[in-house]
Amino acid sequence: MIGQKTINSFFSPVGTKRTLEANKQDTKEKAENNVSQVKKLKPTSDMPPTITTLSPEQLDKIEKSKRAALERLAAHNAPDGFGESWRKELNAEFGKPYFKRLMSFVSDERKRHTVYPPAHQVFTWTEVCAIRDVKVVVLGQDPYHGPNQAHGLCFSVQRPVPPPPSLVNMYKELAADIDGFQHPGHGDLTGWAKQGVLLLNAVLTVRAHQANSHKDKGWEAFTDAVVQWLNGNLNGVVFMLWGSYAQKKGIAIDRKRHHVLQTVHPSPLSAHRGFFGCKHFSKANELLAKSGKRPIDWTAL
Repeated sequence: MIGQKTINSFFSPVGTKRTLEANKQDTKEKAENNVSQVKKLKPTSDMPPTITTLSPEQLDKIEKSKRAALERLAAHNAPDGFGESWRKELNAEFGKPYFKRLMSFVSDERKRHTVYPPAHQVFTWTEVCAIRDVKVVVLGQDPYHGPNQAHGLCFSVQRPVPPPPSLVNMYKELAADIDGFQHPGHGDLTGWAKQGVLLLNAVLTVRAHQANSHKDKGWEAFTDAVVQWLNGNLNGVVFMLWGSYAQKKGIAIDRKRHHVLQTVHPSPLSAHRGFFGCKHFSKANELLAKSGKRPIDWTAL
């Protein structure tokens, strides 16, 4: 009859039904397989990490790059006038918080007050002698605080300023100790510094006419680092520690590795209690000669 469905029209063909079921099964299996693959790719906590082995050449290149980066950082942080050889060895100090605070303090002081020595002479001691050429160390305390005196070397004054009393007493002892020594007529000790005599104050700046005004601002930590480097990296250095302050600063010096000469300060207040007659200048030369080093010509001023 027209419009009347046959009984077969109510049923899907068997082949078609089976095909649909097969497709569903394939889709399910593919999904499960994808999940399984993802799980395999995902690292688990008990899987060992992948270790990439670098060749010695690659490690050396990394180390050189690291050193170069530190050099650039040091060049940026190092204060003006700091000698190249000293900068390379002390660059770690320049980035430390205490040193940054110290530089900020000194900068602010110069804006409000007269500060000695002038900024370009604070680190004279690093410019006249390379760090590995140091043979003798004289430790002072505080720069001279009068006009045109301090220039970055302890006990030394710029010409034509007359030698201060402590330096006059040093000249007296030298005249008695070293054959041919005569008062040079000035107080500039650059001639010693060029030969490897480090003339280092514990504090490197001072406000005009106010002794010890820059004490405990950070300089002591920095100059301790200088002494520590010399103590740990050189051999046979002669340390001249005059007075209790210098002796305390040099307490950590390795006496088995270096030579330490101690006496009172050459100040007029104490020189007569042991500085006169100490013969430290000739003793220093004897010790240097025993170490195979060239003695200091103390007359070369």
